[in-house]
Amino acid sequence: MRIGVPAETRPGETRVAATPETVKKLAGKHTIVVQSGAGLAASITDDAYAAAGATIGSAADALGAEMVLKVRAPDAAERAQMKPGSVVIGMLNPFDAETIVAMAASGLSAFALEAVPRITRAQSMDVLSSQANIAGYKAVMVAANTYQRFMPMLMTAAGTVKAARVLIMGVGVAGLQAIATAKRLGAVIEASDVRPPVKEQVESLGAKFIDVPFLTDEEKEIAQGVGGYARPMPADWMRRQAELVHERAKLADIVITTALIPGRPAPVLISEETVKAMKPGSVIVDLAVEQGGNCPLSELGKTVVKHGVYIVGEPNLACQVAADASALYARNVLDFLKLVIDKEDKLLIDREDEIIKATLVAHAGEVLRK
Repeated sequence: MRIGVPAETRPGETRVAATPETVKKLAGKHTIVVQSGAGLAASITDDAYAAAGATIGSAADALGAEMVLKVRAPDAAERAQMKPGSVVIGMLNPFDAETIVAMAASGLSAFALEAVPRITRAQSMDVLSSQANIAGYKAVMVAANTYQRFMPMLMTAAGTVKAARVLIMGVGVAGLQAIATAKRLGAVIEASDVRPPVKEQVESLGAKFIDVPFLTDEEKEIAQGVGGYARPMPADWMRRQAELVHERAKLADIVITTALIPGRPAPVLISEETVKAMKPGSVIVDLAVEQGGNCPLSELGKTVVKHGVYIVGEPNLACQVAADASALYARNVLDFLKLVIDKEDKLLIDREDEIIKATLVAHAGEVLRK
C-alpha cells in the first residue's frame, strides 16, 4: 500500500503524523511517501525519514496516496489533491459536520481518532490522552513562565519566599499531569473535579482534593461520568462548586482549567467575579479556550491581563512540544493501522469492530457521524 504523510497546513500546527520510528515499522511492507519538510517543526529532517525507508516527495505525492496520515483534517485544497476511495486518518474532529460532509463528498474514507472509545483494547490508540498529557505538562510550564514569582518555597539569606499555590480545575489526563508537574516544581496544589473517583488519584500525587458534596442521588449518578468523560452537572451542584472554587481561587497564585465535555461548549468554571477577586499578578491558563473557555475572559491565541490577572488562552499547547507530541501521536496512529491493514498488508475496514465503528466518520460517499 502507498501511504502518504503530508506537512500540516493549519496555522500553528507543528506536529506530524509519522516519525522515523513509525516509518521504519511500515516501510518494509508499504511505500511511505513523506512530504519534504513535513517534520521540520517537530525537529525531524527529510534525511531522517529517508534513512528510515521513506520516499521524500511533494504535497501532491503524499496527498495522492491510497492512505493519508494527518494530524488535522484536510482542508479544501488538500482534499482536491486526494483520490476518491482513499483513506485519511487523523484528528479530524468528529463534531465538525461541515468537514465530514466535505470529506464524504470527496469520496474519502475518514477515521477520526478522537472518537476512539475509552476501552482497554484501544488505550494505545487514545490520541486525546497522549496529547492531553503533554498539554497538562506544558500548561504548568507556561504558567510558571508567566507568573512573576518563584514556584517552590525558597529559604535565602534575604528571607523566605513562599511556595506558589496552584489550583487545577478538571482532573482528567491533562489535569493529573498538571498536578504532577506543578508538584515537581515545588508548588502547593489543590484540585477540583465533578467525578468522585479522581479524589484518590489527586491525593496520590500530593494535591488536596476540593470536595463538593453531592446532595441528591441524581448528582451522584451524573458525577460518575460516561466513557471516561465528565457529564454536565445539575445547576444547583454547579452553583455550590462555583462558590467553593471562588473562595479557593482567591487564594491561588496559578489556576489551570482543563474541563471539556466532547461536542459541547466548555463549562464556565472561573467567572469574571472570581477573576476580580484573585490576587494581582496571578495567572489563569485556560486549556479549554478552543471550545469557548472555562473562563469567559479568555481570548483565543492570546495572553491578556484582566483585573490584574494574566489569562493565557493559547490553544493546543501540545504543539509547543512538537517533537514528543508527534512521537506519541505517531505511535497512536501506528497502533490504529493494525486494525485497518490485514495480514496480506491490504486495507480492511471491518465495520463490525467497535473501534472502527466509532471512528469511521465518512465512507463511500456516506456521512456516518451526524
